[in-house]
Amino acid sequence: MNPLNLLILLCLPFTVAAGGTDHHEHRHEARSGGAVGHPGKAEAVNRTLRVDAGDDMRFQPGKIAIKAGETIRFVVRNAGKVRHEFMLGDAAEQAAHADMMRKMPDMVHEEANALTLEPGQEKALIWRFTEAGEVEFACHVPGHYEAGMKGAVSIAR
Repeated sequence: MNPLNLLILLCLPFTVAAGGTDHHEHRHEARSGGAVGHPGKAEAVNRTLRVDAGDDMRFQPGKIAIKAGETIRFVVRNAGKVRHEFMLGDAAEQAAHADMMRKMPDMVHEEANALTLEPGQEKALIWRFTEAGEVEFACHVPGHYEAGMKGAVSIAR
């Protein structure tokens, strides 16, 4: 093979991967856990809670009460016409995620504690709450959190 063809062949995967789009998919391994829990298993779900994300920059419901030890399936629906996300975490995790989203606003999530939802889409997230405390669920699409798109989870003993 001549050197020019070899160079083209070697560069092709990078050219295809670049694709000319700003879309960035972000995936983590399942988190080992946060301040009050860790990813749950479908067979251990105690309750299913429905959460709607709306273009009014609110989640419905905005407050959720959980008992330590429960495994919750959150079924999250984007009831709006723009992309939203649902990210579960403590204040430090929310701040770090918000910073990342400011740097990469087109990031897409399919993680143990975060989902990206296109308009009309519905997805599930399962979380086991192991300790009493407070966490937040939020949308960090740029401008959404700042407009009030967040909610609280209170975990009682």
